[in-house]
Amino acid sequence: MNKNETELSKWRSKVHEIIFEADTFWGKTFDVALILIIIFSVIIVSLESVTSIRVKYGGTLKVLEWIFTFLFTLEYIARVFSVLKPSRYIFSFFGIVDLLSIIPTYLSLFIVGAHSLLVIRTLRLVRIFRIFKLVHFIGEAKQLVTALRASGRKITVFLVTVLCITVIMGTIMYLVEGEENGFTSIPISIYWAIVTLTTVGYGDIAPSTVMGQSIAAFIMIMGYGILAVPTGIVSVELAKTNPDLQMTTQACPNCSAEGHDYDAKFCKKCGSEL
Repeated sequence: MNKNETELSKWRSKVHEIIFEADTFWGKTFDVALILIIIFSVIIVSLESVTSIRVKYGGTLKVLEWIFTFLFTLEYIARVFSVLKPSRYIFSFFGIVDLLSIIPTYLSLFIVGAHSLLVIRTLRLVRIFRIFKLVHFIGEAKQLVTALRASGRKITVFLVTVLCITVIMGTIMYLVEGEENGFTSIPISIYWAIVTLTTVGYGDIAPSTVMGQSIAAFIMIMGYGILAVPTGIVSVELAKTNPDLQMTTQACPNCSAEGHDYDAKFCKKCGSEL
């Protein structure tokens, strides 16, 4: 490796550390600045949708939007440059989101209204978990996902049971109330049963007979009990997960994968050295 290649490798490593990691001062600073820019750009897009503001400040808002787009474009190019295998980043979730966050502005030159799609940038706020060493939230999220997967079959059985209850109760209400009281069909009655069982209660359909009101009261009370079931199932599975799971903000320089353990020396996805 010659001197130029060595210098390029050092620059790539430094840029990768700043952009993809948050364990250093500059890494944190970059992430905080990026998140603030994302928030401001989304606010500008939102303000531009208000007619009175667009008429008065439309020109200024467009200039600011192009400035933000230019900054996001530079950031995207820097991310592609800093990884050893650019295609891994380009076709990753964040790579696609990053690209989608800048394309609409350029499309607006040819397609009217395309800039409204810039609200996609809000997805990039997920990066906030990497700053200020809040990576333990990533660990907690992983525990929750593990618990939900372990509870999958139980929750499925529970949902099927609830579905059966709503079908039965909806059919009963159709027979008791009838079309004259708003329960014009069994599907409409099932919709009412779901709304009532989940304690939402829109009020667009309501029973008028004493029998119907009694059934409705029973369903409402039963709804409170039903809501507690999935919570208990997931809580039990959460108690089984490892509470001491710790992760770092370090990103793999090869595939950009994040969420590695503190003592990890190799990437858990591609096997490259961290």
